Amino acid sequence: MTTTGQETAEGKVFNVAGQDWDEVVQGVGDGDDERLVVNMGPQHPSTHGVLRLVLTLDGETVTEARVGIGYLHTGIEKNMEFRTWTQGTTFCTRMDYLAPIFNETAYCLGVERLLGITDQVPERAQIIRVMMMELNRISSHLVAIATFGLELGATTVMLNGFIEREYTLDIFELVTGLRMNMAYVRPGGVAQDLPPGALEKIREYLERMPKRIKQMRKLLDANPVYLARTKDIAYLDLTGCMALGITGPVLRASGLPWDLRKSQPYCGYETYEFDVPTQDTCDVYGRYLVRMQEMEESLKIIEQCVDRLGSVRGPVMVEDKKVGWPAQLAIGADGMGNSPAHIAHIMGTSMEALIHHFKLVTEGFRVPAGQAYAAVESPRGELGVHVVSDGGTRPYRAHFRDPSFTNLQATAAMSEGGMVADVIAAVASLDPVMGGVDR
Repeated sequence: MTTTGQETAEGKVFNVAGQDWDEVVQGVGDGDDERLVVNMGPQHPSTHGVLRLVLTLDGETVTEARVGIGYLHTGIEKNMEFRTWTQGTTFCTRMDYLAPIFNETAYCLGVERLLGITDQVPERAQIIRVMMMELNRISSHLVAIATFGLELGATTVMLNGFIEREYTLDIFELVTGLRMNMAYVRPGGVAQDLPPGALEKIREYLERMPKRIKQMRKLLDANPVYLARTKDIAYLDLTGCMALGITGPVLRASGLPWDLRKSQPYCGYETYEFDVPTQDTCDVYGRYLVRMQEMEESLKIIEQCVDRLGSVRGPVMVEDKKVGWPAQLAIGADGMGNSPAHIAHIMGTSMEALIHHFKLVTEGFRVPAGQAYAAVESPRGELGVHVVSDGGTRPYRAHFRDPSFTNLQATAAMSEGGMVADVIAAVASLDPVMGGVDR
């Protein structure tokens, strides 16, 4: 792709791609006025992943901000077309790698709609999904605030945020066996039930976290340096958010309480008591406050989940053996593989059961032809998936509407007219994860 400029009503427009810096500079240099073009990236400028920003400066004022993406492209969506429906979970969990449970749940909700088994997913599995998503929301917001603090020079905030996130990842490891990219949520339920001691560990977490969140707020809420870097910075009001399709904390910081958990409930969210935090400041500080308040609301939801899991018993996978992945997993005495009891259960039932198990694992189940859209409220906004089936054992197409991709559109609106130092705060307040942008 070349970067030759095209004249429009707003001036000259450049298409920025890789290995094109000389052309960009030359194209800008053809203008009459004196401007400085700064190539910020491709690196981590206040974002989780590799982003490139091409900034045109007049002194220290940003007159133009262009976003270059594609440096972290993984081909996840295309790869999913060559794997079974269940294996698709292992791919999509790696998109927004700070919110893997949300990727998995959105995908599985779409597959369950195609299968027509939405109402057959066991209640216990739905409660576990909600609990894991809210734990994931806290861990994601902690990274957002920790890295934002680091970008503005507050290393104490970064250390505090990552320390608290470790406690959340410990729970993930206990429940799923992995700290990130778990592939724990499967079509029809979850991979396995909670292990012994999990609820006790989560109760300890619920005792610790409210105090720790308060301590983090003491560091930032009224910090004069932090306020100077965030108040009235990167202004984007409700009209701008609606025009750009912005969702999540950025939208709620402009005053609109739009949250899919309330407006379009899924996984039984309508049965939980929680509030949707909003601010009307439309700036970086308001987005910070919304995220802090959301963590406090998530703790309320997790507490309700723990109470329900203590009384709600039953399976964690649909009863239909032609769809439900084996969810009675147990590790052998050597700490590897399945326990002899589980293997004996599979192989000792009947030859037909063994053949079916083999076909389910190797070939996968068939999904009726059709298409479906499902969406969840991820830490960054509406995370949706459009799944299409041609009646086979693999997705014909799985396309994700990742909020980081949509929200990045706001970079220019937030940055242009402001100072170059405020670009970092603007991008960080969007909390984009480039794994979700470059799918």
